[in-house]
Amino acid sequence: MLEVHLDPLGGMAGDMFVAAILDLRPDLETGLIRALSDCPLIQDLRVNLLPHDDGVLTGRRFVVSREKTHSAGHAHDHDHVDWRHIRNALQSSKLGEGTIKHAVAIFSHLAAAEARVHGVEPERVRFHEVGAWDSIADIVAAAWLIAEMNVTRWTVAPLPLGGGRVRTAHGLLPVPAPATAILLAGFLTIDDGVGGERVTPTGAAIVRHLCESALPQPEPRRLAGAGYGFGLRALQGISNCVRALAFETLETAFTSERIAVLECEIDDQTAEDLAVAVDRLRAQAGILDVIQAPAFGKKGRMMTQLRVLAEPRSRNQALAVLFEETATIGVRHALVERSVLERRAETIEIDGRAIRRKVVSRPSDRTAKAESDDLASVGSRVARAALRQRAEEIDGER
Repeated sequence: MLEVHLDPLGGMAGDMFVAAILDLRPDLETGLIRALSDCPLIQDLRVNLLPHDDGVLTGRRFVVSREKTHSAGHAHDHDHVDWRHIRNALQSSKLGEGTIKHAVAIFSHLAAAEARVHGVEPERVRFHEVGAWDSIADIVAAAWLIAEMNVTRWTVAPLPLGGGRVRTAHGLLPVPAPATAILLAGFLTIDDGVGGERVTPTGAAIVRHLCESALPQPEPRRLAGAGYGFGLRALQGISNCVRALAFETLETAFTSERIAVLECEIDDQTAEDLAVAVDRLRAQAGILDVIQAPAFGKKGRMMTQLRVLAEPRSRNQALAVLFEETATIGVRHALVERSVLERRAETIEIDGRAIRRKVVSRPSDRTAKAESDDLASVGSRVARAALRQRAEEIDGER
């Protein structure tokens, strides 16, 4: 499996993303140029992947230019294009299904952001700078590369905010531009003191479509390669590029994930009342498990220790329920990594009785365990047969 991490050292723009991926995978250049010729929105283009050296780093630039001058009827150069026109042209083009899907998704993010900025419905959005032929080429190129790369996970490092003003069809706007700010909501950002427009709306829409903010990676990965994509501007004291790092994940019998762990001790709540609180905790969406254990506190008091396992997004909800339903006045909590084995649920039939069981793939074996409630509801002979049948199946699979 392949994972790609984007490091927006100089910022993020559509052409920088495309150049970084092509620098990482130069074998895709010929196929990309051929694919762009199938898009009716960007005919008569010349596409070049140029080497670039800024004196510090080397990489590529993705340059799109017109091959010939259009007639007067096309002098606007697509500066004002309806979102509906772009979508219809993409969906009726000869581009591959994956390319169309990603391109429409990226433009949809842009349309939604522009609609919020201007207070209109997305269907009524007219693109200005993003509707220009070079921006359309960047998005279609990015979509084609995304479809070809078959990456299982994209992450992005903190994005530089930039500063100052940017000139647009709507006049001078603050940086990051209003649509860009909407698209970057929820992502990690930094202010490195370098001004100007560091993330363009096109770059922000690509990140919104693909990426999650980078989190610590607990599992070892093999670095497969790196690519550097440069933008047109020269920045003071920093290379204006995006770095794409490709990682190959190592195959294991288990996967890792992050969960929230919340703990507290309670010595002043009755067992009956606490049991109701635990049931309510378990009923909350995003709660994975609730564990109770006896413990001794200060002055030799007997108390109950509660440990709640929850999805990270449900941590605050679990905290609220703990404070509402229990007598605790303090909760310890943290995000931790856990490794889990692949498992699946199945049902077998023994003597006309349905028995549910969980089959687990271990590093060198497979095991199965029948649901105790199902076994309790049948006779001991049926229960023994259910357990024996799975044991024979596992022996036969080895």
